[in-house]
Amino acid sequence: MFFEMLDFRAKKKNIEFILDKENELLTDVNADKEKIEQVLTNLIENSIKYGKENGTTEIVVQNLNENKIIVRVTDNGVGFEKENYNRIFERFFRVDKSGNRSSGGSGLGLSIVKHIIDAHDEKIYVESELGIGSEFSFTLEKFE
Repeated sequence: MFFEMLDFRAKKKNIEFILDKENELLTDVNADKEKIEQVLTNLIENSIKYGKENGTTEIVVQNLNENKIIVRVTDNGVGFEKENYNRIFERFFRVDKSGNRSSGGSGLGLSIVKHIIDAHDEKIYVESELGIGSEFSFTLEKFE
């Protein structure tokens, strides 16, 4: 499973990696599997990269309603200010303005995430608080 490599990265920072599927939710969704894996990889990698030592990264999959599920990636990392919510998905935008590439990336990960979710005609949401952590969530349509 592709979570194993991400779990390995999390362990390097002693971040607890939690995968919670609501009541062993087993449902098919209308989605491109590889693209959604890329979304999850980007969100989880960010969570680990900006996560606190000895912190947590939690992935929760839940029923949202009869037609949709919601996937949440939550951490207790550095977070960011609300003023960045509108820009966080822009290409090359980075909250960390230090220019230190060793801790940050290219600024493309979240724009790729947004592009993939938009291509699925779905929504992505973000909530974050500086110093507290972040939650990124997205919806997917159930396959009927």
